Parts: sequence; structure tokens; C-alpha cells
Amino acid sequence: MKKRMLFFLLTALFIVAIGPVSLADEGMYPISELHKLNLKAKGLEMDLKDLYNPNGVSLMDGICKVGGATGSFVSADGLILTNHHVAYGGVSRASSEEHDYLQNGFLAKDRSGEIQARGYTVRITESYKDVSKQVLKAVKKEMSAAERTKAIEQKIKEIEADAEKKYEGKSAQVSEMFRGKTYVLFIYTTLRDIRLVYVPPRAIGNFGGEEDNWMWPRHTGDFSYLRAYVAPDGSSAGYSEDNVPYHPKSHLKVAPDGVNEGDFVFILGYPGRTYRHQTSHYLEYEETYRMPFVADYYEWQITALEDLGKDDRGIALKLASRIKGLSNTMKNYRGKLQGMRRMHLVEKKRDEERKLQQYIDADNKRREKYGSLLAELNNLYTKSMADFESDMVLSYLPRSSSLLSTASTLYTASLELKKDDMERQSGFMERNWNRTKQGMLRGTGEFYEPSDRLIFEDILLRAARLPADQRLEAVTEIVGDGDPAEAVHLFVDHVYSSSKLADRDALEAALEDPAAWVESSDDPFLKLARELYPVFEARREENRERSGEMDKLYAELLDVKREFMATDFIPDANSTLRFTFGRIKGYSPRDAVYCDPLTTVNGVLEKTTGEEPFDTPQKLQDLIRKKDFGRFAHPELKTVPTAILYDMDTTGGNSGSPVLNARGELVGINFDRAWEATINDYAWSPDYSRSIAVDIRYVLWVTQKFAGAGYLLTEMGVEE
Repeated sequence: MKKRMLFFLLTALFIVAIGPVSLADEGMYPISELHKLNLKAKGLEMDLKDLYNPNGVSLMDGICKVGGATGSFVSADGLILTNHHVAYGGVSRASSEEHDYLQNGFLAKDRSGEIQARGYTVRITESYKDVSKQVLKAVKKEMSAAERTKAIEQKIKEIEADAEKKYEGKSAQVSEMFRGKTYVLFIYTTLRDIRLVYVPPRAIGNFGGEEDNWMWPRHTGDFSYLRAYVAPDGSSAGYSEDNVPYHPKSHLKVAPDGVNEGDFVFILGYPGRTYRHQTSHYLEYEETYRMPFVADYYEWQITALEDLGKDDRGIALKLASRIKGLSNTMKNYRGKLQGMRRMHLVEKKRDEERKLQQYIDADNKRREKYGSLLAELNNLYTKSMADFESDMVLSYLPRSSSLLSTASTLYTASLELKKDDMERQSGFMERNWNRTKQGMLRGTGEFYEPSDRLIFEDILLRAARLPADQRLEAVTEIVGDGDPAEAVHLFVDHVYSSSKLADRDALEAALEDPAAWVESSDDPFLKLARELYPVFEARREENRERSGEMDKLYAELLDVKREFMATDFIPDANSTLRFTFGRIKGYSPRDAVYCDPLTTVNGVLEKTTGEEPFDTPQKLQDLIRKKDFGRFAHPELKTVPTAILYDMDTTGGNSGSPVLNARGELVGINFDRAWEATINDYAWSPDYSRSIAVDIRYVLWVTQKFAGAGYLLTEMGVEE
């Protein structure tokens, strides 16, 4: 009887600690799980089949993945709404000192004026299928951990290749849902001709800059319009003047009246990565080692790159997109670290694992099967912590220089392209090789030697200062017996002055036959890439071994947790289409402080200083002061709302996701989380997890009144 009471007490404590989906609205739900949710009772006013219908057209057909983020179709002619910061890279590449679209914004007066968003693709999820049995059938009991990983990789490539033959013109991707346990095949339509339509100026689209980033209250007009194009026959095609607007199966209806506090809302989008099923050992590694390193390293890069462009707008434009990405990650990591410490997340996870271990040890069969599970996971992460410094250097070295990255890709291609297609690394398979080449060629247009040299020299110096037993032989040769800083500087001078890999014509010639180029070239970056290749191949094999071990252990961990808690779990986000829901809701981040869930243009004026990042355009200020709000004023607030706050579960990748009301109408565009919610990747809190969207009323008002682009409202079916 005492044992039974102990079991029920431990179970109750564990459920409270973890917070299963049955007791909270936490969750980025895969579309396969929607039928399990009682959404009508939560506030949804539309039929589930109108939300997602695998056998017909539904709301989900209007959602798309834009690069690494999300967007939504808002017209029958392929018009897309997403974030300003999602479109930022395309705007940056299209800008010059003469046409500074980042600073001044961009507006196409008609479709002939829409310009290419270079490097952008759009994906639409067409279907999904569980292929776990197919994938795991490739695994044999006698396999080593590395062989297990290879077998799974090989089977996934086969499934994807077969699917792309079956679904001609589509792309296929197998995504791991629960580590080492479940795999889903997604079929996508991929559009490759994406163009800029309207992008507000920086002072609206990035109002508040890094000072306001990850903060509430927000007043940022973080939105942009893009348009997808296809070939005249409707097939996906690269940029061409002959292309025509894409006609999506479905597009979202815009709700110009917006939302109010307490309203039910939901999001469909492509959240990146979450880590809620990881152990305390992983969280300790993140909190103590990886995230502090990355945050400090990125902060150094940001300062160095900003200094390079401070006196030259052309250089600043070339570096702007990279700086913005680094800044976003750096501040996000600072917030996560603060959140992990505030919530004592590692300690809480350890406590949960102690309770789980007690449950395992309470039964002989469980103890025999799972008794060493948590200890084995701990050992793997302990090794990661011991190798941390060299792991970080090895991780960043090949991507520290775009020229070294190019040389490494060419050298690897010279080897991989000789293999049978299914034996190659994914990026060198026939179905992917052209995309790999195009990405390399595009990089030549973004290359800026001083910044490339700067980052490369720093990481080489870090590598040279590693303990002797962790140092790379190639780096030891560079340094010799002299001063590391001087030797590295001389080496960097030599390789950059001698290499031709930054030249597009030279790179195109090399890509025609990588093996021939490797055979004949004396490029110094190729020499370094060749020397480093065995090191990185050995590291790749080590990672396979570790990944195979962890896959097996995490699959077992999920089994025993399900048994203990008698419930199912939501798989961690993994850049596949997900659903989350909640309400427009404020919060109390500190004692005696309450934050309302709507901000207005009044706050724009209050923050305006005349200096970046609070240098509101004079025209916008005049419109606010004149109260020239048209139909977009909130009936009670008597002004235009700018941003909304809600308790939905989001993370990176949800940028640009449509915020939808109970009827499935667009009321906002998700772009951020509150500072306290940066911890969302690891844990969700009903008290603190708040996400932020630009209010659709502000989007429409700026588009109509400030930009003079009322024709876009007409295209979206919004009456002016």
C-alpha cells in the first residue's frame, strides 16, 4: 500500500513539474494531432476540416515557409505577408548606396516594378506520412551506434528520392519528430521566384532596433509584402521576366477590425527547434558552456563588423543582414540564460529525473531495462563538456571564412560526385547539387574581404591557442615556433592575396568539374581544406557515433516517461508545420507591474527621439498627430493599435506566422517574444510565455496612409 501511495505521489509531482499537454495549452502541435484537441471548447469558431483537410482545400494551404521563417498568402495572385526582418536579407541584397531600400523602404507601384528577393524560396506543405517503420526497419540489433546513424541516414535519402520521383516537381523531406523513434515524410511545393512588393523604411520596420528587440511594449511595424511567381505553365521556376504570379490553392482573409483583449487566437507556422524533451545534462551543457560562448563570440563579431561599416554606407549595407542575424541570436541567448537561471531549470529537470529514476528502480523489470538510462545520457554529455573548447573551434572554423567554406565544398564535391548518388552526402546528391552550387555562387555577390579576413583570423588564433593535445596539425604548421598572432596574421594575408575563389567566373569554372579543379588548382584555401578534411570526416564519424547512442537512449527515455506519466507528448518543434493557440493576454513580468496586451501609435510618438532607432518618419508622425486613422482606429482606444501580445507557444521560425482569430482570419503577424519568453525553447510558462505580433490594423494603415499603396488593400479584399 505504501508503495502504491508513493507511486501516485511521485506521478502527481512529476506531472506538475513537466506540465503535460492535457493540463495546459502548451504546445506546438503537429497537424496530425489537431483531431485530438477540443478546439471548439477552447474558442475556435470554424470547422476543423476548414482548418486542415488532407483531401481538399483548407486554411493551411494558405500558409507558407519563407526561407527559415513563415508567411501567408493574402491574395489569389501570390501576395505574401511576412515580417520586415524575414525579408531583410532580400532587401539588403537589392540595396545599394543609390537605392538604399533598407533605410528608405521599397514600393513597387505595379507588378512590373516588383524586384527579385535573391536567395529566397517559399515552401508549401502538400502532405505528410508517417514513415517511422520504414526508417527504423533499416536498423539492426548488431549495428554499432555509428552504423545505426548511417543506416537511418541512408534510408531517409532513399525515401526522399523515391517520393520525389513519385511526386514530380515536388520536394520531399523526412523529419525526425521524436528522437530515434518517429519520422514523418513531408511533401512540399517549392517556389523559387520571390519578389519584393512593399517593404517599409527601417524607421518603421525596425523601429526600436536592438534596444526594443525581445521586449514589450513594442511599436515595431515588422511587416513586408512579397509575391511568389511561377513559369507560365504554373510550374516552379527560377527568376524570369516571363514568369507570372503564383495562384495558391487558398489565401487568408484579412480582418481589418483586428482583435481585443481576451480574444481566442491561433497560429500556423514553421517553428524552428525546441528542446523540451532533453535531459538536465543537455540543459547544463547549454547553460554553462555553449550559449555563453556563442553569445560572447557573436557580440565580438557584431562590434567588429559594425566598426567596419561605420563610415561607409555601402559596406554597412553589405554587412547589415549578417549583423542583424548575429544580434538577434546574441540577445536571444542572453535572455535564455537569464530565464534558465531565474527558473532554476537545470535543478528542476534534475529533480524530475530523480523521481523518474525512483519509478524505474521500484520495479525489477523496469530497472533491468532502464536502470542505467539516465546515467548513460549523463556520460555522453559529460564528454561533450570535456571537449567543449575544441568542439566549438572545430564547429566554427570551416564556416568562419566563406573562401574556406567554398574550398571545402569543392574538395568534398570532388570526392562525393564520384560515388553512386545514394551514397553521397545529401548536399551533393543529384536532387540537391544544383541548389548547393547556386548558394555558393550567390555568396560571391555578398563577399566582403575585410570582414571575411577578420572572422577567419580570429578563429584561427583561437585554434592556435587550444591545449597542445587538442590543436589541429594544420594550425600547428601555420604557427610553427613563432608568435601565434603574428604567424596567423601573415598566413591570412597570404591566402587572401593568392586565392581566386571570391571571383564568380573562377568559381563557376571550378564548379563545372570540381575533381578536375582540385587536381589542377594551387589555391591556398584548397590546400588548407584538403589538410582539414580528414579531421572533419573523423569528427563527423564521432558525431554519428554519439548521435546513434543518443537516439537509442532518448527513444527509451520517451518510452519510460510515457509509461510513468500515462500520457502522450508533443514532439519538439523541428521546422515542420505546427499549430498553437491561446488568447490576447497581458502579463506581469515583475512585482507590481502589469503589461497590457495592445500597444498603439501613441507609443510610437512617446518613444520618438529623432535619432536611430527611434527616428520615426515625419510623415508618420504627422498622420498620428492629425489622427488620420481612417477605418483602422480601435473603437475604444480611438487610435491605431501597433502590436498585440498573446500566450501562444512560439519560437524561432514562427517569425512571419499569421495570427488568426477564431474564424481563421488574419489579425496580426507574429514577429517576436517577450524577453521572459526567450526561454520557450526549453520550457513554457503560462505566466511568462508571451509572443508579439504587429497588429493587422497597423499593417493596413501604414500600407494605405503612409505608403500610399491602397491598391494592395484592394487586392487583399479590404475596403478602404
